Amino acid sequence: QVQLVESGGGLVQPGGSLRLSCAASGGTFSNYAMGWFRQAPGKERDIVAAINWSGGVTYYAAFVKGRFTISRDNAQNTVYLQMSSLKPEDTAVYYCAARPGVGLATKTALYDYWGQGTQVTVSS
Repeated sequence: QVQLVESGGGLVQPGGSLRLSCAASGGTFSNYAMGWFRQAPGKERDIVAAINWSGGVTYYAAFVKGRFTISRDNAQNTVYLQMSSLKPEDTAVYYCAARPGVGLATKTALYDYWGQGTQVTVSS
C-alpha cells in the first residue's frame, strides 16, 4: 500500500510560480509511474502530467505544455510539479497518483493510489 502526501499548494498571482511536491511511502517508489491530475469545482479530474519510473519519459497535457515540468527523485521518494506562468484557469485541487509498473499513463482509472490533494488558487 502506497501513501501519497502532496504539499506546496497555495494562493499565487497570475504569472507566478509554485512547486508542488508529492512524498510517497509504503512501497518501492521506483516501481511506480506517477502522475499529477487536477480537478476544478464541477469538472472532471484531468491529467496534468505524468512520468515513468525512471523520469526518462514524461507526458504533458496540452494546456500546460511549456509552463509545467514534472520530475521525480527516486532517492527521496518524491515527485514534483514545477508550475510557472500560472493562469486563473489553473485554479484547482491538484492530486498526485501512483500506478504500479514502469510505464506512464494518462487515465485516472489506471492509477491505484491517490493523495489527498492540494489546493492551487491563481488570483490577483
